[in-house]
Amino acid sequence: MLNKKFSINIFNQIKPYNKTINVDSDKSISIRSFLIGAISHDISEIKNVLESEDILSCINCLKKLGVKIQKVKSKHYLVYGKGLGSFYLKKNTVLDCGNSGTTARLLIGLLSTNPEIQVKIKGDNSLNKRNMSKLINLMGEFGATFLPKNRSTFPLTLISSTIPVGIEYKAGVSAQLKSAVMLAGLNANGITNIVEEKESRNHTENMLLRASKILKIKKNKKKQNHIKIYGKGYLNPLKINVGGDPSSAAFFTALTLLTPKASLVIKHVGLNPRRTGFYDLLKKHGAKIKFKNIKKINHELIGDIYIKSSKLKPIKASSIYYVSATDEYPILFVIAALTKGTSVFKGIEELANKESNRIEEMKKILIQMGVKCKSSKSEMKIFGVPKVKKTNVNIKVPNLGDHRICMSTVILSLVSGVEAEIKNFETVGTSAPSFLETIKLLGGKFEIKKTL
Repeated sequence: MLNKKFSINIFNQIKPYNKTINVDSDKSISIRSFLIGAISHDISEIKNVLESEDILSCINCLKKLGVKIQKVKSKHYLVYGKGLGSFYLKKNTVLDCGNSGTTARLLIGLLSTNPEIQVKIKGDNSLNKRNMSKLINLMGEFGATFLPKNRSTFPLTLISSTIPVGIEYKAGVSAQLKSAVMLAGLNANGITNIVEEKESRNHTENMLLRASKILKIKKNKKKQNHIKIYGKGYLNPLKINVGGDPSSAAFFTALTLLTPKASLVIKHVGLNPRRTGFYDLLKKHGAKIKFKNIKKINHELIGDIYIKSSKLKPIKASSIYYVSATDEYPILFVIAALTKGTSVFKGIEELANKESNRIEEMKKILIQMGVKCKSSKSEMKIFGVPKVKKTNVNIKVPNLGDHRICMSTVILSLVSGVEAEIKNFETVGTSAPSFLETIKLLGGKFEIKKTL
């Protein structure tokens, strides 16, 4: 993995290709596997793990909490769990979550109800800017406290609850907040009730479903999911083979759709219906995308994605797509920019609290190449142009610490032929360490410049 800072330059348009690839493993499931394996009993086995910076941050935090994690070989790990409430740490320990918001939020969920925990939690510059007030308030309901008071960004000191009791929670678009509540509820007394007012990613539920005495899901009168977490239960070890990340696959899907005469097969990708909003949305707008060879493994759907270059219609994305396509909006903006007509994306206000403000930063990039955009707090309009004038245009992406924006700009440059200079590209290693390798395999050309 490339840890040192580097930027990349792209000068040439990509040529048509017909390839079969694999993408990096699912980040959400990889992180959850380690966290839930750590609070389960006996030895959990996790195969095809994403070996990225974010997962490394998660593993390092768990080791500091007394969890034994053994690497058997590449992408294959054993986690020696000791059950709920078993984390302990040395005085003055600092847990560094790096760039991983998932690790930070879910780990805080576990620690908030773990007995006798006082620990400082921090992240990198990007994570330290992200607002954690909703998480702080939720964990406060379990009895956890955070210092300094009235602060909503890392670094924070967490003091766990002495007598945690289950809470009532109405879940919105954030799967991470919902998961943090579930994980805190596992070691709380009584029952934690979660009503999903908006459905979000359900990987945590799928992992916990193997223990029927711990988690139950029923529909309420409003047809919403009512999740019950029964505290102080027993978690059997996990045995998981992680599928490919549908969010990582989205970038190569976009590249293929926008490159004339290109076709691509992406093997063994997670196709959980709550993660396929990007694909469902594009299919409705003319994209030639098919899911084949679908199997159910550990309550998760895995299959192959077949893509052919397509003539797309301008995208109309209502707010209902946001939850199932959260990470894919930067690349959706790229597709919209290179598709004739006006595309509209609604209900996207949460994009402002990602690794960067993804609405504003993508808008700046598109304007640089002459694509008109209008944005408000919760909406983006993009006036697409299928062919961009390349003369005197050079896209520059500053040091944002945002992997999705870096990856989206690569696709934008390769399809349009507009030159691009992308700083801080090492951040892509947080989620997709093999991204550049795969771009090269498809015939994309780039130049790496190391930063001193």
